[in-house]
Amino acid sequence: MIGLARAFGGALIFSLPMLMTMEMWWLGFYLDRFRLSLLLILNIPLLVLLSRHAGFEETVEWREDLRDASIAYGIGILASGVILYLLGIVRYDMPLDEIVGKIAIQSVPASIGALLGRSQLGGRKAESPGGPEGEAYASEMFLMAIGALFLGLNVAPTEEMILISYKMTEWHAVGLVALSVSLMHGFVYALEFKGQSPLLPGVPWWSVFLRFTVVGYAVAVLVSLYVLWTFGRTDGASAMQVLMAVVVLAFPASLGAAAARLIL
Repeated sequence: MIGLARAFGGALIFSLPMLMTMEMWWLGFYLDRFRLSLLLILNIPLLVLLSRHAGFEETVEWREDLRDASIAYGIGILASGVILYLLGIVRYDMPLDEIVGKIAIQSVPASIGALLGRSQLGGRKAESPGGPEGEAYASEMFLMAIGALFLGLNVAPTEEMILISYKMTEWHAVGLVALSVSLMHGFVYALEFKGQSPLLPGVPWWSVFLRFTVVGYAVAVLVSLYVLWTFGRTDGASAMQVLMAVVVLAFPASLGAAAARLIL
């Protein structure tokens, strides 16, 4: 019961900014149902994998992870529905499709927060799986993708993301990419934050930079592109406009990816 209470608290803490954002309310109303359904379906294996790293409890079998993921999804739906109702965003006189859409889109970040509530509020740190080095590397990339997705979901629905991309020039974009990569590397390796990853003896800095920072930024870019497509931000836009929007969104997404490596 304590774990479930922490999960509910995590769902609120991690999703409250989006629960109180007008663009997220409207997305639940008009977002293409195929893209929304795809996001909801993809969230299931994401939660299962996240449960293995930082779930409600230590798990041994994948069935336990699936159970915890289902509980987290249920808590995310419940928390989203309760808060949206108390805020007056969801009402009984609304069409059922609108109610379901508004709660469904909010349940994704809320369910992630529910699972992370255990590690953040309960003191459990996510652990990389044992086994070959490749598995540990894939685990690191997964955690970075989680961080990128979570922070990307916070800002992608806002009009400011598109407005900024229109105001920027190509040189602004190059500078923002350089800043994003530099901050990612600095947060994890250079600035001595709590939880940062130490450089192993004998491993050159450029090897770590290429294998983790550059690849991690590429993960943030892919996550940003997917989120923008899901929210319809790429519809009718030119390739250059999409690229600029991705660069803008990848800035907070890359910081989320770096923070995930520090926190989780």
